[in-house]
Amino acid sequence: MHHPVDAVMLARRAASFTRRSIKADSKRSGLRLAVSMLDLTTLEGADSPELARALAQRAMHPCPVRLDQPVPSVAAVCVYPRLVPVVREALAGSGVKTASVATSFPSGQAPLDARLAETDAAIAAGADEIDMVISRGAFLSGRFDEVAAEVRAVKEVCGDTHLKIILETGELSTPDNIRRCADLVIEAASQGCELADGEVFVKTSTGKISPAATMPSVLLLLEAVRDHFRATGVRIGVKPAGGIRKSKAALHMLVMVRETLGQAWLDPKLFRIGASSLLDDLVRQLLWTSRGHYAAMHDVAVT
Repeated sequence: MHHPVDAVMLARRAASFTRRSIKADSKRSGLRLAVSMLDLTTLEGADSPELARALAQRAMHPCPVRLDQPVPSVAAVCVYPRLVPVVREALAGSGVKTASVATSFPSGQAPLDARLAETDAAIAAGADEIDMVISRGAFLSGRFDEVAAEVRAVKEVCGDTHLKIILETGELSTPDNIRRCADLVIEAASQGCELADGEVFVKTSTGKISPAATMPSVLLLLEAVRDHFRATGVRIGVKPAGGIRKSKAALHMLVMVRETLGQAWLDPKLFRIGASSLLDDLVRQLLWTSRGHYAAMHDVAVT
């Protein structure tokens, strides 16, 4: 049974999380936590093995200088399937996961067989995690069974490989659609199998469409996950992605996660942030909190 979303209340609730004051100690630990939750991502046509290797180095060693408390490595590096072997080799032994977009990213328009074959190939190449896109056109046309079937098919190919399901919230356009779609894909991914906590994530966006990870759209995913947990006891992960460039935005997300889902979700196993330039800002803020001055961008960015 789908309950309509009150868009005004949703916006008000989402905005309330941006007004919490965060004390200095909490901010420092929040910045480190956000680094540990990053899926450091490059999804450009010009991506090369050299760029992928540099990104992997950055993922393992995000901060160019030693601080009193070490800066953790990021959670994963996310690339196109053909760069999976390069990234996997570069990350070997580090604990950082290799993630790959698949299923005809970003449009999801290829035939299902081709999307499943691409998923299979990415896993065979060594991907630990798959970020799939759903057919938004099918969902918006009301072909919900088709969307559920493709999610189930990709989940089957993935087996134990973790699956993040991208809704592309900017194209779904209404809060009602986003919530209904989140419920649909969570149920489809759960069907016929006993999910481990964090085995499946719902993800806002490809990062190719605007708006992407807005506070209200992320809150809708958090609430869908909360309701699923209350009904089943299974923890689904959440991944906002697209447009998150500043530490302040990441910290607001963490406040919203804690207050909506509780402390258990403040863990890279259950919450990720898909981003590329955010890491620079997180490291700059960490340097500021430990040294009292901002680093120049060329001191921080190594890619």
